[in-house]
Amino acid sequence: MARLGSVDAEGWLAGARRIVSPNCDARPAAEVPTLLVIHNISLPPGEFGGPGVIELFTNRLDPARHPYYAAIQGLEVSAHFFIRRDGEPIQFVPCGKRAWHAGASCWQGRERCNDFSIGVELEGTDDLPFTDAQYATLAELARALRAAYPGLMDVAGHSDIAPGRKTDPGPHFDWDGFRLALG
Repeated sequence: MARLGSVDAEGWLAGARRIVSPNCDARPAAEVPTLLVIHNISLPPGEFGGPGVIELFTNRLDPARHPYYAAIQGLEVSAHFFIRRDGEPIQFVPCGKRAWHAGASCWQGRERCNDFSIGVELEGTDDLPFTDAQYATLAELARALRAAYPGLMDVAGHSDIAPGRKTDPGPHFDWDGFRLALG
């Protein structure tokens, strides 16, 4: 696993593999990240290690390659970060921009969480535990982000900001262990 460094002025994290997603735009004026949103994703569903997530976030998913892909054809989504099962961090959107990960959402009375959040996708499902390598990378990532964005104090799951609509990161996410790892 690559050691993560600092976040530059645009919001790119040193040590993360960079794959640029077109699925982002400018944050509202003077808006800074204050919320870290944790998700899970696997494409095809329940399968790990393939190119599906990268292809989805870069609008290159071939709908003929898997029946599920046809159902999500044309979906324009992204996250700032994706953490593979082996702990590899991939960054798609600089933190200074708004990634399209939260959808219809609300946190502590504020709607449109994409405006003020950073989205992290963990390669996984609601049905399986995440790996130690993923937790280690996520904790290191969160510390680097907090150093760059001192107001980034809240952490929530997608299910917390879109209850009834989303279930991720799921019941296997170890919230206590993650908070302990943050220090």
